[in-house]
Amino acid sequence: MSKIYLASSWRNEKQPALVKTLRKLGHLVYDFRNPPNGVQGFAWEDIDRNWQNWTADEYRTAITTHPIAALGYVTDLRGMEWADTCVLLLPCGRSAHLEAGWFAGRGKRCFILTQDGEEPELMALMATDVCTTEDELFYSLVE
Repeated sequence: MSKIYLASSWRNEKQPALVKTLRKLGHLVYDFRNPPNGVQGFAWEDIDRNWQNWTADEYRTAITTHPIAALGYVTDLRGMEWADTCVLLLPCGRSAHLEAGWFAGRGKRCFILTQDGEEPELMALMATDVCTTEDELFYSLVE
């Protein structure tokens, strides 16, 4: 059994099903959409509905001063510290890649679950393994 931090994107429709399947297989899974502390998962729209039009200065101010950003960051960071394994579910954004890099840098297991059509990334070689199917991921998690 692994303690898994599932790094992905709110836009990835496969994320909820993978959380459910990993839990059915006996793994403990941190779900950023539903963190265990009861706080709703972080979303930029909770700070500002116009977030996609921010200037670089507005972005910096939001991540460094807004209490919703601070709570979201600490909540996810605690999930990362708790976990012994990261699963990076593609496609996803830059935050999830930073999270996976944090795991690799800490010497923790990091698996990338990719599929046809994803853009290749050289630095994926930092990961413990790159899996192309869920079954391959499930097998790798118990090795």
